[in-house]
Amino acid sequence: MADIAVSVVVTVLNESKSIIPLLSSLKKQTLKPQEIIVVDGGSTDDTRDKVVRYGFKHKKMNVRLIEEQGNISHGRNVGVQNAKNNIIAMVDAGCVAKPNWLKKITEPFKENKNVVVAGFYEMKAKNICQKAVAPFHGVTAREFDPRSFLPSARSIAFDKDVWKAVGGFDEHLVRAGEDTLFNYKVMSHNIPIIRRADALVEWTVPSTFTETVKKFYWYAKGDAQTGIWWHPAQKLHTHNIKIATIFIRYIVFLFLLLGSIFMPFLFVIFIYVFVGYTSWSIWKLHNDVDSFLALLFVPFVQIASDISIMLGFGSELLFSRTRKHV
Repeated sequence: MADIAVSVVVTVLNESKSIIPLLSSLKKQTLKPQEIIVVDGGSTDDTRDKVVRYGFKHKKMNVRLIEEQGNISHGRNVGVQNAKNNIIAMVDAGCVAKPNWLKKITEPFKENKNVVVAGFYEMKAKNICQKAVAPFHGVTAREFDPRSFLPSARSIAFDKDVWKAVGGFDEHLVRAGEDTLFNYKVMSHNIPIIRRADALVEWTVPSTFTETVKKFYWYAKGDAQTGIWWHPAQKLHTHNIKIATIFIRYIVFLFLLLGSIFMPFLFVIFIYVFVGYTSWSIWKLHNDVDSFLALLFVPFVQIASDISIMLGFGSELLFSRTRKHV
C-alpha cells in the first residue's frame, strides 16, 4: 500500500531555541511529510527567520511559514485550513520527533480515516527542577493506559473531515485547554481514538520553576474556560473536578489553621494533615522521579502547583465570562 500523504502542522511563538531541532527531526522521518506548515503567532525573536532559512536550505521538505496573529487554537486551525492534504499530524515546538513518529501515528489511517490517533511523548528532564516537575506536566510512561489515554497536541493526527465535524479547535480559549476540548468534542461525536504509544516525540519540560508555575496557572485558566466537568471517557475524573478537590483540600487546611486560634488541638491536626499531604506527594511519585534530590523538591512543587492552579482557575471563574460547553 502506498504511503499516506501527510501535512505536519506546527504552531510557534518565540521558539527560536527549539524550532530547528524540531524541523531537523521531521527531516529524518522514515515517512516523509508532504509539507510542514509552521504557523507563527507573532514571534518577537528570530523564530520566523530561522524557519525561512531552514526551508530555503532544505527545499525538498516543503516548509511553509504562515504569519497569523492569534491564540494557539487559531494558529492550529489556520494550519489545518491551509494544509494541502487531508491527513494532519501535529507536533509542538519544544518537541523532537522520533524517526518513526510520523509513520506510526499515521498507520491507522490505512484502515479508517474517521479516527483520531493519539501519539505519546517522553518528558525529557536534565536538571533537578525539571526532574521534580516533569510528572506534574504530563502522563508518564508508567501511567500510559492504551484504553483511556487522551491525545495531546504534542503528538496527534486526524483527518480534516474529523476536524470539520467537531468544529476545529475552539478559538475562544485564550492560551490553553484547546486539545482537552478538542478531545471532548471528538468523543462526543463518537469518533474513535486510536492510541499509539510507539508514535513518540520527546518533549523537554520547563527548565525553571518560574516557568512551571506560569504554565500551571495558564493550564488551569484553560480548564476553566473549557467548562468540562463530566467527560465521556474520564467520567468525573476531569481536570475541573480534580481542581475542585484541590480547593476542598485547602479549605480544610484553612479551617484547621483558623480554628486552632480557638481550639489549639486543631493546630496539631493541621500539622499532621499537612505533613501527610506533602509526604503523599513524594510517595505517589517515587517511581517517576529518578533523583533523590528532585524527589525532596516534589512537595514544594506540589504546593506551588496547587496554588498556581487555584489562582488560574479561580481568576477565570471570577473575572471572565467563561463559555459553557457542557
